[in-house]
Amino acid sequence: MAAPVRKEHDAYGTVELPAECLYGLNTARAVEYFDFSGRTLGDEPGLVAGFAAVKQAAAAANRRTGCLDAERGDAIVRACDDMRSGRLSDWLVVDLLEGAGGTSLNMNVNEVLANAAIVRLGGNPGDYARVHPNDHVNRSQSTNDVVPSAISLGCHTAAGDLIGVLDELAGALTARQAEFSAILRLGRTCFQDAQPMTVGQAFGAYAAGAARARDRLAAARSDLLVLPLGATAIGTGYGAPPGYREAVFDALRGTTGLDVVPAEDLFDALSNADGFVRFSGELAAAASFLGKMATDLITLSSGPAGGVGELRLPQLQAGSSIMPGKVNPVVPMALRQIAHAVAGANTTVIAAATDGLHEINHNEPLIAYELLSSLRLLQRGTALLARQCIRGITVDEERTRLNLRSSPAIGTTLAGERGYGRATELVQRAAAENRPLADLLIEAGEYTEAELDALIRDAVAGGADEAE
Repeated sequence: MAAPVRKEHDAYGTVELPAECLYGLNTARAVEYFDFSGRTLGDEPGLVAGFAAVKQAAAAANRRTGCLDAERGDAIVRACDDMRSGRLSDWLVVDLLEGAGGTSLNMNVNEVLANAAIVRLGGNPGDYARVHPNDHVNRSQSTNDVVPSAISLGCHTAAGDLIGVLDELAGALTARQAEFSAILRLGRTCFQDAQPMTVGQAFGAYAAGAARARDRLAAARSDLLVLPLGATAIGTGYGAPPGYREAVFDALRGTTGLDVVPAEDLFDALSNADGFVRFSGELAAAASFLGKMATDLITLSSGPAGGVGELRLPQLQAGSSIMPGKVNPVVPMALRQIAHAVAGANTTVIAAATDGLHEINHNEPLIAYELLSSLRLLQRGTALLARQCIRGITVDEERTRLNLRSSPAIGTTLAGERGYGRATELVQRAAAENRPLADLLIEAGEYTEAELDALIRDAVAGGADEAE
């Protein structure tokens, strides 16, 4: 026996749907036409919650301004609660890269909320006389002010998770800074020997970078709370009643607990997507820092025999299917790939914002796709780096000491006491004899072991004081 179906009609034809289906004909058409990325709206809980919060605030505002009766308004509000909790996500099936400039996403939400509200009122899905996707759920709104608002709220949620793991990473790096503060190592510039420093100073630099990424992202996150709700289609507010804009922001603050504020210029808020570009830029900056640090960890842990070999990273898995015992720096390698992916996403966001047309940006679904992808990659990658790599790093102190003692970089500390000429002579002699400079200095009677160690430590500490 065939499953029961219902038919929905509009100016463009008839669509047949399963009787219990909570989406409608607009969603069905979008699923048919736009099956691109494999990622649907329902796969993005933060974005779903953003849409539901906007729709819930709109229903409350429409009740307050007399545009929606209490029965319908209450049913929509309760359906929005269901959507925010994830209970309706299986019905949010439109591809994030739909080609309708966000209309298909917005209508997917409208239809699911309408049908969920209808069921709450004791009706059957598709009985739109009770609750209509456009006339009631979408009242006083347009796709053009709903979609960027939902994206902003979704990114705000995801950014909070990323900020949390960046803070965790900064803490893990600070702990390594303290642990390794007394271990001398060779500083390098252009991948060549430079000057002595401590391992702790290197990790202190990483900790500062992680903290800066955290703080800059937090500042950019706050800018996401400026929303264009009430602008409707192009910024005029046409279709929304007097008092709606104030009411919808009051309701949204109460619903989300966030200090959302209206955009000063509604035409600007709909026409220009540079706010998303700036937020994407902070994600790219964080990714760049993480990728650079990952590269340092890869090179400093290289070896064990043929590389630098000063750091030891936690061994997580076999590194080769053919070379026994080979272990790769898999976590930093993953972070480098994430950094490249986020850089590419940032380029796409810039292009999408640039390609907006006149009064709206029709590329906002693509912007959402890239921003949410970057946030997810960075959050997961940063958590992995902090928990499975940084916390377990150790230093091969013997290798670190040997690399420093063998390096002409010690000559930098000699110049002040012995003069540049004498220091150069000693450095060149050590190179010609292929022996560690430290050994030559001690053998030549220039310093005792203790005096040379003290000289290097004083130089390193002095550099730190000057930096402060």
